[in-house]
Amino acid sequence: MDTNQMTELLREGVWVVLKLAGPMLILSMVVGVLIAIFQAVTQIHEQTLSFILKLIVVVLVLLIGGGWMMDTLLEYSRQLFALMAGG
Repeated sequence: MDTNQMTELLREGVWVVLKLAGPMLILSMVVGVLIAIFQAVTQIHEQTLSFILKLIVVVLVLLIGGGWMMDTLLEYSRQLFALMAGG
């Protein structure tokens, strides 16, 4: 296995991580900002409100996109194992 293959595997691994974690992180951040604006307007400073809503969003994203996430991770893992077996 040469340097170019290793670089390509690492690049693809980072891309898989971004694809899997991106939707959860972005939606969690959006919910956090919206809750922060709501708390600033209403002067309700309850920390659990933000945490619970972000947790609900992350769970919903996992329920909706969990199959796609698992397929993406399995495909990348199969590719890695195929390279290890062949090389």
